Amino acid sequence: MKILAGIDDSKYSGDVLRAMVAQFRTENTEVRVLHVLQPSAPAPPQMASGYAPELEGQKKPAHELVERFARELQSAGFKADTAVQIGDVRDTIIDAAAEWHADLIVVGSHGQRGIQRFLLGSVAEFVARHAKCSVEIVRPPVSV
Repeated sequence: MKILAGIDDSKYSGDVLRAMVAQFRTENTEVRVLHVLQPSAPAPPQMASGYAPELEGQKKPAHELVERFARELQSAGFKADTAVQIGDVRDTIIDAAAEWHADLIVVGSHGQRGIQRFLLGSVAEFVARHAKCSVEIVRPPVSV
C-alpha cells in the first residue's frame, strides 16, 4: 500500500502521524510525507510554474519537517520518504498522489467551523472530494 501523508507545521500533523502508526501495518506499506509551500501569488506567465522566490527561506524548515516525520515513521517500521513541493496546497496534494500512484491520502483536519471554514476553505474537504484514490481525514482528539 502506498500512502501519501500531507502534513503542515501545525500541531494537527502529529495526529496524522499517530493515526498512521496505530492503524496501518508496516509490512508492504510505503509512505511519502509531503509538505506543500503555497506561494502568496501565482507565478507570472513568463515564469516557470512553482516560481516563488518569497518561499526560499521556508524550504529548509519544510525539508526538516518532512524528514522528522519520515524518521518517526521509519522508527515505527514503515518505509518512508519525503517530498516538499511548491503550489496550491489542495491541487498539489491531489497531483502528487496521482503521480506517485498512492492508494490512500492521509491529511489532518484543523476542525474549522462556521464562517472561518467558509473563508479559509478546507484542504481536507477539497482533497476528499477531488482525489482519485481513497482519503482519510484525521480529526483532532475531542477535548473534554
